[in-house]
Amino acid sequence: MARNANPTVSRALRRHENVSGYLFMLPSLIFFVGFVIIPMVICIFTSFTDSMMNNTNPVHFVGLGNFKKLFQDQKFLEALRNTFVIVLVSVPVTCAFSLWVASSIYKMGNVLLSAFRCIFYLPVVTGSVAVTVVWKWMFNNYYGVFNYVLGSEGLGLIEKNINWLGDSRFALGCIILILLTTSVGQPIVLYVSALGNVDQTLVEAAKVDGATNFQVFWRVKWPQMLPTTLYILVITTINSFQCFALIQLLTSGGSGTNTVMYYIYYTAFKLTSTPGHFGYANAMGVILAIFIGALSALQFWAAKEK
Repeated sequence: MARNANPTVSRALRRHENVSGYLFMLPSLIFFVGFVIIPMVICIFTSFTDSMMNNTNPVHFVGLGNFKKLFQDQKFLEALRNTFVIVLVSVPVTCAFSLWVASSIYKMGNVLLSAFRCIFYLPVVTGSVAVTVVWKWMFNNYYGVFNYVLGSEGLGLIEKNINWLGDSRFALGCIILILLTTSVGQPIVLYVSALGNVDQTLVEAAKVDGATNFQVFWRVKWPQMLPTTLYILVITTINSFQCFALIQLLTSGGSGTNTVMYYIYYTAFKLTSTPGHFGYANAMGVILAIFIGALSALQFWAAKEK
């Protein structure tokens, strides 16, 4: 009898654990479905319509009309170009700089290591608005720190003040610089942890065999850090594609800094009198999601090939 009772008790216990687990997950599942899945479905559906926000007129299905219009819209093409420039510059620079910093500090004592990790991670936990306000003050063309240091009262490298955020020659570069400073904190912390988990026996064996420091890093440490690198690449790519707060607070899309995320916001919530503006903005969102998904899949494939 005992032999027959055990499977029943085991199944009942397993069922009870499953039910308990799903009940604990239920609040998060409700939030995820209500604020992620359903809006995503609505976004995809309305991208094929001439929907307008707060419009009482009937919505008409326009098929691929919004998507065809996108690639004839010079503002969207400019925003797409700027977005790719931000991604192609910020992602590799963020990863390379984070890896270099992590390699420089991970062998330090616990006190110094903790201090450096705190310093680099501080912009991540600080509110984006506060960080942006500080940078906006530093870039101010009248009393900003950069103009003061580079001007006649400082190094004397410039004859007159530069309107950093108002000049299209500098504005996008300033946005990328600010994005880099707010993006390196998490990768540095992750790389420090990854370097600490490297199998030191393999490192010592490679050094005994006469491997140089570069060979030890490239042949021994780097392969063990690939999962961390993949995660950093994907997260940094997504964050770079979704750059919005900096644009909104610093330039409002002007001076050649318009990005897809900002153009989506501008089209959906500013061009409220334009016919079909909401469906058109959602079509941009779908295109952006496709680009993010494709680039992330490419990164996964490249890491798998390694």
